[in-house]
Amino acid sequence: MNSKFLRRSVLGIAALAIVVAASPLHAQPLPADLTPSALPEPPTETGDKVMDLTVRGVAKAKSRGNADFDIDVGKLHEVPRQNATELLKLAPGVMLTNEGGEGHAEQVFLRGFDAREGQDIAFSVGGVPVNESGNLHGNGYADLHFVIPELVQSVRVVEGPFDPAQGNYAVAGSAEYELGLGKEGLAAQVGRGSFDTTRALVLWRPEGRSAGNFAGAELYDTAGFGQNRSAQRASAMAQIAGNSGKAGLWRLGASLYTDRYHSAGVIREDDYLAGRKGFYDTYDTHQGGDVQRIGLWASHETHEAAFGARNTLWFTWRTMRTLENFTGFLLDAQEPTQNLHVQRGDLIDRNTDVITTGLSGMGRFRWKWLEREQGIELGYFARADHASGTSYRIEAATQAPYHLDTDLSSTLGDIGLYGDLDLKPMKWLAIRGGARADAFTFDVLNNCAVQSVSHPSKTNPPGDASCLSQEAFGNYREPTQRSTTSAMAFLPRASLILGPFAGTTASLAYGQGVRSIDPQYVSQDVATPFARAQSLDAGVRFVREWEAWKLSARVSAFQTTIDKDLVFSETTGSNVLGGGSTRRGLLADVRLTGKYFDQAINATWVRATFDATGLLIPYIPPVVVRSESAGLFAFRNALFGDAIETSGALGLSYIAPRPLPQGEVGDTVFTADMRIGVAWRGWQLTGSAQNLFNSQYRLGEYNYASDFHSQAEPTLVPSRHFAAGAPRTFMLELRFRMGGEP
Repeated sequence: MNSKFLRRSVLGIAALAIVVAASPLHAQPLPADLTPSALPEPPTETGDKVMDLTVRGVAKAKSRGNADFDIDVGKLHEVPRQNATELLKLAPGVMLTNEGGEGHAEQVFLRGFDAREGQDIAFSVGGVPVNESGNLHGNGYADLHFVIPELVQSVRVVEGPFDPAQGNYAVAGSAEYELGLGKEGLAAQVGRGSFDTTRALVLWRPEGRSAGNFAGAELYDTAGFGQNRSAQRASAMAQIAGNSGKAGLWRLGASLYTDRYHSAGVIREDDYLAGRKGFYDTYDTHQGGDVQRIGLWASHETHEAAFGARNTLWFTWRTMRTLENFTGFLLDAQEPTQNLHVQRGDLIDRNTDVITTGLSGMGRFRWKWLEREQGIELGYFARADHASGTSYRIEAATQAPYHLDTDLSSTLGDIGLYGDLDLKPMKWLAIRGGARADAFTFDVLNNCAVQSVSHPSKTNPPGDASCLSQEAFGNYREPTQRSTTSAMAFLPRASLILGPFAGTTASLAYGQGVRSIDPQYVSQDVATPFARAQSLDAGVRFVREWEAWKLSARVSAFQTTIDKDLVFSETTGSNVLGGGSTRRGLLADVRLTGKYFDQAINATWVRATFDATGLLIPYIPPVVVRSESAGLFAFRNALFGDAIETSGALGLSYIAPRPLPQGEVGDTVFTADMRIGVAWRGWQLTGSAQNLFNSQYRLGEYNYASDFHSQAEPTLVPSRHFAAGAPRTFMLELRFRMGGEP
């Protein structure tokens, strides 16, 4: 690992450890078994005495019906995963791909949406939004690689815009990660695996403290499979929590993250079949990128007899650079005013810096009516983003930039208010919902607004310059252009829940979601600068609990329409605005948990089409099936004395062939991941294998024109391209834990 990289990482981790160790946390201990609770329990009467019992914890959101998946990771933490993003696979209909490398955010497909790197899904971690407004790589870009998977306690995925608290980017839905560390004490772990992969991990939860008090640090280094896939990353996260008054809870947290990685990009199918390129090869070894991120957050929450409130404040700074080449030597057209040149290369060098500050909060009041508890919640949300980004074309021969495609500086605002009613007019009927209103403001400075002139000056032609200071016939103008606009969105949401009847609950949900426009498309005073989605979901859920068993099963039908969809463009390497589209589908989800095992399986079928043509939307998988299993078994042996615990986990994924542009169809994807382990006293040894059967699968598939100089005569006829999925990968990890209960 690079020494400079390692030195910075260790310094950052040490700083976090000092903050946690020096905190006044120990002055106000929290119960070790802190569990989420919406409100304190009422006073409990015992004989002639009355005890006031207060249960502290993070308030849980009320269910929005069958599309609301509140997932306790539990034993399924044992299933092998590359990163925290892969926890999304516990929700139905999720497929993840990544052609950009280990430091590039995953492309997320959810229930018929190609959300790219988060543009149609609102992500949050510990109550802090992750989506980046104004990111040049994609508006709403959300990179979850800074999250250490072992510090995620639960994930709430709402598949659709059905909760009034959901804001910008909740078009396909939202995903909320709740942080915490389940076991007390200090744990150290080191792993070594295929392709010179090393992972080191340290986790700490003070004894006698709640799960919300933790510190963790991770170092990761790999040479990567095939060509040009090396990566180095470091991440550190810490949070402290304490009592505030009689019924309050406060939390302070920080995270540091840095990543440097290389990427292989895509391979033409015909080059692979002809033997000109290997399955895991690359055309351009300069692809890759780097990321740095700092996050700070603070929250305060209180729950009294009939009133609860929460307020959260956050700050995030993030910088990223990506280098991607989708088309090779195709797009460098010879302009009449330019000096004569050959195709110089299509490597895109994109840089983005984003600073986000924001605060959010809610107040919840409950009262009795018809002898049943009713509630109302009022909330607010405010954030400001300042983003700057550039996109250059890089010359293959010299690696020097030869053209500036984009140079934007934007200041974006989003202020939202919502009201949410929770009514139970009957024991078997709940009506939940309300409305949200958001005001969006855009102030965009385009520093390279003029890149072509219809009638250039004959005496002073633009030449090869990117940002021109000419109008027609050579008249002077500044190359910059500022555009400002604003808009408001009104978003109704409602859920009707019937039951439970013998463990069975039926639900119907409707909602509208919104995605703010990419700053690149902002024009002065253009109305409605956002895309709007309307969603419906109807389904039935069955839940039954026994002494040591819990069974949950659901089926749903859904439909979503959106007026301005996003479609992936290979020439820009990002999504571009398209027309309207509709998605219809079905899902099924079953989870069975017991004392020694946990089994979850889900399946989704969807048909996603363009409204204007009825054609299938490219890249959307019609069927996604995922199964995860985990088992734990403990036994005592006279030789070892203490109990020996064994564990095993298996994850299976099936992706049906995906439609591609020009009527092409992709291949089937099936993968299996497995982990086995044994633990004794404070020691644990685990071995894992991802892609167990070594399937040579295409993680991403595309169909477009390219020229990588691999053939004597290039053609503009579209060709199949793919990004290779990882081959079989082994990992052996050893963990030692000190302190806390065994």
